[in-house]
Amino acid sequence: MKELRAALADAGITLPSLRLDPASLAREAPCPLVELGGCSVDVAARLTAALRPQRAREVG
Repeated sequence: MKELRAALADAGITLPSLRLDPASLAREAPCPLVELGGCSVDVAARLTAALRPQRAREVG
């Protein structure tokens, strides 16, 4: 989760709700899940742009 938060920060993106799901940690055999949470439309657009290949960003 720390690496994901850092990579997002490098792309200028902050997901304020990013956290570990406490219920997934409380299981008898923990299987941690990362919750990305909600974000604004602006953050969703920046996340989409960050996930696109570099060429698409250069053309757009």
